[in-house]
Amino acid sequence: MSPRPTGRLFRTGEGSDLVLTRTFRAPAEDVWASLTEPERTARWYGPWEGDAGPGRTIKVQLVFEEQAPWMDLLVEECDPPRRLAVSATDEWGRWRIELLLSENDGSTELRFVHHLDSEEGLGEVGPGWEYYLDLLVAARDGSPTPDFDDYFPAMKPYFDDLAAGTA
Repeated sequence: MSPRPTGRLFRTGEGSDLVLTRTFRAPAEDVWASLTEPERTARWYGPWEGDAGPGRTIKVQLVFEEQAPWMDLLVEECDPPRRLAVSATDEWGRWRIELLLSENDGSTELRFVHHLDSEEGLGEVGPGWEYYLDLLVAARDGSPTPDFDDYFPAMKPYFDDLAAGTA
């Protein structure tokens, strides 16, 4: 079974927000730990090191990217276990990400929000975030690790259509 894209695009006064959600049968504190503890982020994104906190920069290794590079990630805001806002700048541009958790009846919804300065390249970015969030799901529930080739280029037209306003 091929993964299906879930991303939605919301245009705001400051740009656009790409929003993806995943739901976990777990308390918010446990999902928060998967998003913030280095030994747990290593399972789905990459480990990090440094003294984390609002206004501080940590180093994150992107273990599922070519050559597993390290990058600086600024912790903008942190409100455990509900909201984490981070940002980074690299050769591809500026990345502003929010992770929002809400718990209800034993389940926690993660809203992953990528605040976009431009919708250019959404066909490449969107499948990547779908892949990483499904890696998180697999790391949490022990299911097989997804294969990026199932996400890109298969999901590219969906995200291109979102940017074009035709989805």
